[in-house]
Amino acid sequence: MPDERIYEPPGLRWNPKEPRSIGDLPKADRPREKLIARGPSALSDLELLAVLIGSGVRGQGVLHLASRILRRFHGRLHRVDIEALQSIKGLGRARSCQIVAAIELAKRQLSIDRRCTIRQASDALPYLQEIRAKNQEHFVCISLTGANEVIASRVVTVGLLDSSQVHPREVFADPITDRAAGVILAHNHPSGTLEASAEDVALTKRLVQAGEILGIRVLDHVIVSRQGYASMKQAMLF
Repeated sequence: MPDERIYEPPGLRWNPKEPRSIGDLPKADRPREKLIARGPSALSDLELLAVLIGSGVRGQGVLHLASRILRRFHGRLHRVDIEALQSIKGLGRARSCQIVAAIELAKRQLSIDRRCTIRQASDALPYLQEIRAKNQEHFVCISLTGANEVIASRVVTVGLLDSSQVHPREVFADPITDRAAGVILAHNHPSGTLEASAEDVALTKRLVQAGEILGIRVLDHVIVSRQGYASMKQAMLF
């Protein structure tokens, strides 16, 4: 028989013998009411997630649903993805998207408060960890301030990369909105090789030229894979 206990990381307050329905809890202990009265810091991860989900489904209260999500990801919600969330009974596409969007928004706001300065290719690696082991090529653009502080990092395209697919219009659209002074370009090689192809070099030169016209410097183009990383700038390929 499956374990139906509420899962929370150590140190939180739920007792497995207490009622599981929101309606069975004293009003002051209900997640939404507690959030309003005492602020978000007073809530456990389980309670915050329950507030985000909003309500349970037939035969499964919101606390049970939130508990299953935490158990599925071992409490590490920064790693959630839509496909895995949708595999949890009671979570459809809309709720899964809602959770992923909320977590991504939190990540972006934290990155604003903790802006990293990129002085060399290795400084960009924390923003590229998620694409290193991908089975498809992902092209990433990191927007930078004039002091080389990270404004944002975004995936521009997914799939086989070529100069017709990775258009300057798509690459520079967000950096223009960000009022970026420079960008770091990056993509992964699913094959594991870190050697830049002729197409990689041609694409980079094309984007450098476009950046010069726009007044946005292309500081580097970094290739990553499971094997490590390589800087096209350091290799003097553009």
